[in-house]
Amino acid sequence: MVVTEDRLVHGGLTGKVLGAAMEVHTILGTGFLESVYEEAIAVEFKIREIPFERQKTFGISYKGILAKQFTCDFVVGNLVIVELKAIKRITDIEQAQLLNYLKASGFEVGLLLNFGDKSLEYKRMIYSNP
Repeated sequence: MVVTEDRLVHGGLTGKVLGAAMEVHTILGTGFLESVYEEAIAVEFKIREIPFERQKTFGISYKGILAKQFTCDFVVGNLVIVELKAIKRITDIEQAQLLNYLKASGFEVGLLLNFGDKSLEYKRMIYSNP
C-alpha cells in the first residue's frame, strides 16, 4: 500500500516546508553556517506564505517547576516544529533533540532538516503522548 503525503499527520504542511527547504538547498548548496540557512528559509517561508514563528521558546517542567527553557528554530503553522542543521549527516543525537522538543512542547510532528550534505537530508518525526 502506498501512503500519500496528504494521509500523513499535517502532511500538506510538512510537504510545503520540505519544498521550501529544497529550494533553499538548491540555491545555496552546502557549506554555510546553520544561521545562513535559517535566514534563507525564513525568506522562503514568507515568499510561499507559509505561516511561521522563529526561535520559539518552550518551558520544560520537572515536578511542576520550570527546570529549563529551550528554543526551537521554527514552529510552522502552529503545528510543526522545524529544526535546522548544517552538519555532515543527521545522527541519533539530533533526532533525540527533536523528539524531546516534541515531548516538551506538546506538538505531534517535527521536521529535522540538514543542509550539510550534497542533497537535503530530512527526518520527519511523530510523537504521541502515551
